[in-house]
Amino acid sequence: MDIFRTIPYIPNEIKIEDIGENRIRVSVWPFEPRSAITFAHPLRRLLYSCTPGYAPVMLHIDGVAHEFDSVRGITEDVTPFIVNLKGIYFAGKGPEVKDTIRVNYEFTGPMELRGANLVNDEVDVVNKDAYLATINEDAKFSFSLVIKRSIDFMPSELVRKDKDFTGEVGLIPLDAFFSPVKEAVYRIEDVLVEDNPNFEKIVFEIETNGQVAPIDAFKNAVAVAQTQLNIFGEDVAVLSPDSGNTAEDVVDIKNLLVKIDTLNLSTRCFHCLDKIGIQYIGELVMMSENDLKNIKNMGKKSFDEIAEKLSSFGYPIGTSLSTEVLEAFNKKIGRSK
Repeated sequence: MDIFRTIPYIPNEIKIEDIGENRIRVSVWPFEPRSAITFAHPLRRLLYSCTPGYAPVMLHIDGVAHEFDSVRGITEDVTPFIVNLKGIYFAGKGPEVKDTIRVNYEFTGPMELRGANLVNDEVDVVNKDAYLATINEDAKFSFSLVIKRSIDFMPSELVRKDKDFTGEVGLIPLDAFFSPVKEAVYRIEDVLVEDNPNFEKIVFEIETNGQVAPIDAFKNAVAVAQTQLNIFGEDVAVLSPDSGNTAEDVVDIKNLLVKIDTLNLSTRCFHCLDKIGIQYIGELVMMSENDLKNIKNMGKKSFDEIAEKLSSFGYPIGTSLSTEVLEAFNKKIGRSK
């Protein structure tokens, strides 16, 4: 091994293993000695804070004025019912990802109310066996929920400021913990590269509550990191990691090589692109507005979603790429034009 180098070793191995229900292990290597933590810790933080999930944020119970009230014919008072409700893992239904879902429920006893009873045409529940309340004989229990899709944690004080909070009597704002990531841990292991045993391997173990597959949560964290780093490509002339290159020698196509499966596109939008073999942002940038609109099943909402994504990467629809960029991109994806 040459001990004098001008660029760091580039990791080139990744292994993904299913190790349990909604749990995976992701191993990435080799990293330069003492550098793996530079990548591991930010990704762990992003897994917890930037993975979107669903949670109830507002509750209205017929005949109830506030969260410390009780409900006739229900074993639990309102406060323990809310605690149980926060343990329900909701998921949206249908091809379109909805950020706000409103649902109404009415149950008549005697019955034991569980997560499975909240499943309807609008929402699904991951943990269907989760207990909510016991409804006594001849009692009626009617309530409505506002369920939001968001990231991280939102205290009830901020929920009150949401545009959907009407302030009506009996509408109870809830603390909402959105992240579907239950655990995201990593360890750094030594790995041998040629004759050097001090290179490093990152081993992530990721578990979700079932709202999101753990591999999708990991891809989302990577995509968020890439997107946030794009700001340095706007006004800073970023060179490739080689001190022998000048800005003129480098064709920066990293944004064009971002894969569409890391963009958190809606299911309908992703399927439209996947069916015609689109894998990279660069392929979308090279398409005209008419080309995009003529994709089968491409509705206005999906088109607007793509337009917004492209603009966020600095390539609004209709952007022309230089010959050098086109050649570099096609070479990278193994396409000849």
